[in-house]
Amino acid sequence: MRRRTLLAGTTASLIAPAIVRAQNLDKGAEWPKGPIRVVVPFPPGGTTDPVARLLAAKVSDNTGWATVIDNKPGAAGAIGAAIAAKAAPDGQTWMITFDSHILSPAFTPNLPYTDSDLFGVMLVGRAPLAVACHPDRPYRTMSDAVADAKARPGKVSVGLLSASGALLLAAYLQKANGFELNQIYYKGGGPTVQDVLAGVTDITVTTLGALRPHFRSGKLRPLATTGDKRAPSLPDVPTLAEQGLTTYPTYSWWGVYVPAGTPRPIVDRMSVELTKAARSPDVAQKFAELIDMEIVASSPEAFAAFQKSEQERWFKVIKDNNIKSD
Repeated sequence: MRRRTLLAGTTASLIAPAIVRAQNLDKGAEWPKGPIRVVVPFPPGGTTDPVARLLAAKVSDNTGWATVIDNKPGAAGAIGAAIAAKAAPDGQTWMITFDSHILSPAFTPNLPYTDSDLFGVMLVGRAPLAVACHPDRPYRTMSDAVADAKARPGKVSVGLLSASGALLLAAYLQKANGFELNQIYYKGGGPTVQDVLAGVTDITVTTLGALRPHFRSGKLRPLATTGDKRAPSLPDVPTLAEQGLTTYPTYSWWGVYVPAGTPRPIVDRMSVELTKAARSPDVAQKFAELIDMEIVASSPEAFAAFQKSEQERWFKVIKDNNIKSD
């Protein structure tokens, strides 16, 4: 009788953890509860929309989860970010956005959310910016443009997207290297590129993905890239640092966020599936072809540290140069 009791107790002790594991799996299986809404705070076109669509589609292919892209443009991404920030923290709402997101607290008055309302799941990847000019300009490198700007302060024009990393980099370069450009601001990346193509502006600083087709066609000339090494698609174009300029390595980047308070088990599952999707050979190749993206697929903790360091750097540039939201 005693032996049977011991055996029964041993069997129960073996079965109990299995029951707990099954219960946890059942709870996990409750998510997602229907289609996942992927908020993109920019219109179709540009870079963020295709990044979101490619990534979400691959996650769906790998998991069977339904994902629905929801473009919510406006206020340099702040409108879509506010929608994501105020959504229920249940894993059913994601936001895939661009690097300008972290500049919104400095550039958007009365922002309807705070950074703490959103939780960074992953830094998907990054790509350098590029400096370009019209082929009829005499510049072969950024050093040539800087020399001209020093000789003719305020005469060399540069087209820049308002409230952007490119604008902040241009401000930093001028102050750190002692030259002055005539800065012309635009509300969209498209018009910025169109005006340098038309020769309205002398140079522009913007995403490499937006400029690369025009480099290939010969309609624009690359003067520099902004990363810590040369861009794979422009191996003959030196970086700003290689040209002797005092600079920060600067990148466009794309990240995934969820409402703060989303349960960590859901965040961890998202991180696993997003990493798998971003690093899949077909998606990584498309990202490289479209925008020269280098896949990062960071952890949430690494993404938080990256965002903090980027904000500290660029908010100081904003303060030192008295850059206003308009």
